Amino acid sequence: MDFPVALVVAAGALFMIIVLASAARRLLGVRFGMVRTFLAGLLAFSLAGPFLSPVLNAFGGTPGDGIGPMWVMLLVVMCVVLIPMVILVLAEALVPPGSIPGPVEFLRSLRGRISRARRYSQITRIAVRHGLGPYLRGRGERLDDRSGKMRLARSLREALDDGGVTFVKLGQVLSTRRDLLPPEFVDELGRLQDQVAPAPWEQIEPVLSAELGGPVDKVFAEFDSEPLAAASIAQAYTARLHTGESVVVKVQRPAIGRVVAKDLDIVRRLALTLESRTRWGRSLGMRDLAEGFAVAIAEELDFRIEAANMAAVAASGGGSVTYPAPVSAMCTDRVLVMQRLSGRPLAAAGREQGPELARDLLDCLLRQILVEGVFHADPHPGNIMLLDDGTLGLLDFGSVGRLDSSVRSALQRFLLAMNRQDPLGVTDALLEVVPRPEDIDGAALERALGQFMARHLGPGLDSVAMFTDLFKIVSEYGLSIPPEVAAVFRALATLEGTLVRLSPGFNLIGEARAFAGRYLAEQLDAASVKENLTQEVVALLPMLRRLPRRVERIASAAEHGRLAMNIRWLADERDRRYVTGLLHQVLLTVLGATAGLMGVILLGIDGGPLVNAKLPMSLYELIGYNLLVVSAILVLRVLVVIFRRPREGEQ
Repeated sequence: MDFPVALVVAAGALFMIIVLASAARRLLGVRFGMVRTFLAGLLAFSLAGPFLSPVLNAFGGTPGDGIGPMWVMLLVVMCVVLIPMVILVLAEALVPPGSIPGPVEFLRSLRGRISRARRYSQITRIAVRHGLGPYLRGRGERLDDRSGKMRLARSLREALDDGGVTFVKLGQVLSTRRDLLPPEFVDELGRLQDQVAPAPWEQIEPVLSAELGGPVDKVFAEFDSEPLAAASIAQAYTARLHTGESVVVKVQRPAIGRVVAKDLDIVRRLALTLESRTRWGRSLGMRDLAEGFAVAIAEELDFRIEAANMAAVAASGGGSVTYPAPVSAMCTDRVLVMQRLSGRPLAAAGREQGPELARDLLDCLLRQILVEGVFHADPHPGNIMLLDDGTLGLLDFGSVGRLDSSVRSALQRFLLAMNRQDPLGVTDALLEVVPRPEDIDGAALERALGQFMARHLGPGLDSVAMFTDLFKIVSEYGLSIPPEVAAVFRALATLEGTLVRLSPGFNLIGEARAFAGRYLAEQLDAASVKENLTQEVVALLPMLRRLPRRVERIASAAEHGRLAMNIRWLADERDRRYVTGLLHQVLLTVLGATAGLMGVILLGIDGGPLVNAKLPMSLYELIGYNLLVVSAILVLRVLVVIFRRPREGEQ
């Protein structure tokens, strides 16, 4: 065959394949992937010959004249179109879209698998080196004694420390979850520090120059290349601007983003596996926990978010605590330039000034949480310094929590009810903070919280035990703590350790109750009460003006027998779409069943006029076969909707 002829034949075959695939997709009324549709059309084209040949042979190679033969050929073509439709429906049922990646996705995932395999191997070696191998295989011994738990906790801490930045951060987050881990693990993981050896200046300088748009010695009047501090994500340097202001420059380590992204992918997959295969993973919501952790780490990697957090917390007012101000014009996603605070580490605070500083710090954080709604979520000693004027400075705003007004109000009521030792008020406030399960026993929860307050809001307070017992109550009654509220508890748990270090024996619960008392006094101040009443009256006044007229209309309509209610059914567009789609499916099912039944009846009738002398088929049989084809098309259209999995966001 000549090349031009072969090209024309190939083009014709390709055209027919596209026509068959398009017709099948159009008749099914559902969108399919191009590769899947093309393969179905190709298979239908290859089977079209065996379907058409017997019919054409029966007509002597040509359909002949008249309506009957053309109708027969149309029936055969419709049968050919049925082939890709059946293939697409079967593929939808057996191989749903997304279950097999496309070529580009496959190559991309293959590279990801290879990269993850290397990281998995590295993490496994670290775990085995620290004696965690049996626990990874599910064969670790059950530890009932405290010394065994402490050894395992120490091994876990060392393994997480060797695992790198993501696993260090994960350990730090787990160290605040006293509702999930035994005290031995919480205490040991609390020792995790992300202080690491600094990266050489030769690796940091290109990052600075690229982010700030020029050489370091041109952008800054002075720059000390010796790092002030080094952590797993970034390291800090001291510098002086051309305006003479002393600043601290925080620079992200080179390529840290790729390492963290790879580790977060592993954490997400591990959480998904635990949630799907273990009961405790499902009860804890491991997938949501991992996603929240990933979002928090991603925010820490973007220094522009930290600069915005710093400005938001500073705008809320620090009282006796000072915050560094960012130099916004010089902040990028990998470089943060901020005001330098002059002072010493928190450990340098004297014993005599410790209680006052601890009280200032607690008052500052509680005011951020309960009043302003923007708070520092990681107040550990490394993020706090003692300034030269004897006050405290709060550093590192990579982790900041935000609370809306409704959550703040509920937390305020929770703290005030705790101060009054009111179990009913504490229960109501707690159920406003957390999602309320439908089957919760409110009376039992109220009794548990009453016993909890009786144990802890008296002489001999133990704030650590208080947090642990509160988390136990939350878990026991199936209450899931929202991420923003979990950040509050995490910040308070971290703050407790900082306050004890700053002032041993510091009464966290007593001071928090004192803050609640002061806050309540502020709320009950005459000026505040007058302002609140004025706002409420202004909001209610328009409604109160309209209320008599509306009551009169309702009473008049009831008196004259004209009172009626007008309810709009299916007012929501989503409800109308759902009902319309359901009616379409029912209608297609009825039509398909009716056409199939009529086709079977017609095929069972003997006799009738012949369609063509060359083809021994009666008119009844021809109509019956056509009705069966129509029935098959309608049934396939219904089945493809049944088999298709709803996409993300579809209801």
